[in-house]
Amino acid sequence: MSDNDVAAKPKTRSKPKLQRPKLYKVILVNDDYTPREFVVMVLKAVFRMSEETGYRVMMTAHRLGTSVVVVCARDIAETKAKEATDLAKEAGYPLLFTTEPEE
Repeated sequence: MSDNDVAAKPKTRSKPKLQRPKLYKVILVNDDYTPREFVVMVLKAVFRMSEETGYRVMMTAHRLGTSVVVVCARDIAETKAKEATDLAKEAGYPLLFTTEPEE
């Protein structure tokens, strides 16, 4: 072999590792003023829940103070929480939906 010979090395391609987006919880906060029927209606309208599922989520919040409504991507969670809270404000109720990161 002479000094001019070059060994060809295969090029390695590194694929960028995509991470899944962090998930966020939409939380229903109980209050003593908003009627139960209205809470269920909001859960059905905004979160596409059935009557029975909406009632269960509402009763969990009623008994424990808060209830997780849905877990999804951050932008969707924030949009749904704002939409539901705004719907309650328009009707004159202090119903509150918040978001927080899922562990």
